[in-house]
Amino acid sequence: MFPGIFTVGNMFCGFFSIITSVKRSSPTEAAWLIILAAFLDMLDGQMARLSGATTRFGLELDSFADFVSFAVAPAVMFFSFGWIGSETWGWLLGFVFILAGSFRLARFNLQADFEQETKYLGLPIPVAAMSLAGFVIFSHRFWGEFRFEKLLVVMVVAFSVLMVSNVEYEPMPRLSLQRRKDRVKMLLLVLTGILAIIDAAAVVFPIVMAYFLYGVIREVYLLFSPARRALSSFPQHNGSSEKPKEGDS
Repeated sequence: MFPGIFTVGNMFCGFFSIITSVKRSSPTEAAWLIILAAFLDMLDGQMARLSGATTRFGLELDSFADFVSFAVAPAVMFFSFGWIGSETWGWLLGFVFILAGSFRLARFNLQADFEQETKYLGLPIPVAAMSLAGFVIFSHRFWGEFRFEKLLVVMVVAFSVLMVSNVEYEPMPRLSLQRRKDRVKMLLLVLTGILAIIDAAAVVFPIVMAYFLYGVIREVYLLFSPARRALSSFPQHNGSSEKPKEGDS
């Protein structure tokens, strides 16, 4: 029940963000609610692992909450405030984002491995939603209004493609910190938290975009690296290798 409290909080923030967007009262409030939902989603996964309460039911419930908060809520926000084109076709771009997000969540549920999480396969949907919401907050922080609508359209399309792609991203660190990689990630996470406390409106968008660009740059590097090309030149034999396990949170 304890991890489920964070899941319900995640869903509530997503639903309240949708209501705020439909009323067109405050775009920054709708965006901050998406950011808060992502924070609760992170706590949900960490608490479930820490308490040993990770279950298939919790995974499915978490996916429903993520669909509301990180797929539907951002799409409604874009369309309600008129940031992704006219009313005649803007809704279509929002639907593409929802479709890509639902595909991302469904694929993860089929591939989820509670015991081993090595990489995220495809851009995690909370990261995509946080990037878009962070851009709204960032814009209002420095210009007092939302600007660069065309950039938002490009980001929506790019995130939609990356969510259904095979680009790999690093997962969140485990609280046990037994691995050196987890300790480094936790240090970066703490530094991020300190910067967010200083000026969250200014740093959320750049930090999340850095994570997004990291996966893209890493994939391009691996694609053209000599080691990858040398490995691909060897013939593949059936049964000669094991398929790596991939997971999400």
